[in-house]
Amino acid sequence: MFDPTAMIMTDKATRHHVLSARPKAPTMPERPPRRRGDAMRRLTATALRRLADRLEPCRVNTSAPAS
Repeated sequence: MFDPTAMIMTDKATRHHVLSARPKAPTMPERPPRRRGDAMRRLTATALRRLADRLEPCRVNTSAPAS
């Protein structure tokens, strides 16, 4: 089935892709990293580690001599 709208959209997407490789192509400025992400990641990792320890605690190695 012939769809002129799809053909126009495809042509625009192809032009955008091909022209983006030129030296004078428009660029997007980089965003500074968010500080909140690191703290949230650490908090999540700590919570998951505690949950894992509660569900399956570490066993003491009985083959090693006690100090």
